Amino acid sequence: MQAQDAQGWISYAVTAVIIGIVFAVRWRRMSVVKPLKLERLWVFPALYAAVALYMFTMYPPHGFAWLFCAIALVMGAALGWQRGKMMRITIDPDTHALNTTSSPAAVLFIVAIVAFRTGARAVIGDGHTLNLDAFAITDMLIALALGLFTTQRIEMYLRAKRMLETARVR
Repeated sequence: MQAQDAQGWISYAVTAVIIGIVFAVRWRRMSVVKPLKLERLWVFPALYAAVALYMFTMYPPHGFAWLFCAIALVMGAALGWQRGKMMRITIDPDTHALNTTSSPAAVLFIVAIVAFRTGARAVIGDGHTLNLDAFAITDMLIALALGLFTTQRIEMYLRAKRMLETARVR
């Protein structure tokens, strides 16, 4: 039993170190201003939606897994909207060029999601408690990510569009 406990703690420690490294790299790159092209915001969600559609077509969820995927999609949409609101969007007053920088809150938000997932995995275990297998859990994560990526970019698009309209009026 002690060997399993030690292995569990090692797993959590490795996860924490990886999250720490990713967070440190992202934190350094947060101050970098990147141009925001409204006409390109749809590309990544569209590609991811194609991959998700392929996965759901080739390996469809069974039974209640569809319900859990729908719930995950809605949860991802809510999380994506919040993350999109946290992204900093600026507009150059002279050229009306849009720029974006990552918000520390947006990065912390992603870290919190990963920590929540890790904690849920520790509480729920391997999914047998809810009669879910690895494929069902993967399907739910695909749905969650689809909702998150899509609504994050929709929120950013709508906010940037309003900012552009306001700047052009002035």
